[in-house]
Amino acid sequence: MYQSDYKMITVKKNEITVSQYLDIRAQVGWRALLQEQAEKALANSLLVIGAYDDDRLVGMGRIVGDGAVICYVQDLIVVPEYQKKKIGSMVLTTLIDYVESLKLTESQMMLCLMCAKGREPFYEKHGFVARPTIELGPGMIQYLRD
Repeated sequence: MYQSDYKMITVKKNEITVSQYLDIRAQVGWRALLQEQAEKALANSLLVIGAYDDDRLVGMGRIVGDGAVICYVQDLIVVPEYQKKKIGSMVLTTLIDYVESLKLTESQMMLCLMCAKGREPFYEKHGFVARPTIELGPGMIQYLRD
């Protein structure tokens, strides 16, 4: 249990259902997924974190990647009426701690993400660096569509 600015929020691992995942994405206006896409996305995640107010899913985040060299924060979502209550920080901190636990001794692991425009300050306060930098080029993306 975590204390957010809202009330007691319970964080659970790997319990989000496909219907909950599709619903929370819809609540924030994200692109709809096929049922099969959602099933595969959850099944192939290294970790799925859900933040619950009683039984209601109010926030979530996933870790995807190889678990040794690189991992990505994916689908960090907080439903609108629960935003700005530290729930996103609780979920992100839980995800970061998980990836830290995977890191091999005397190794380095990359933890990456792509964030919505304007959300950079949230991630920067959690130790992420916006690209490009002097050392790192810009992040890039390609959409594969039918």
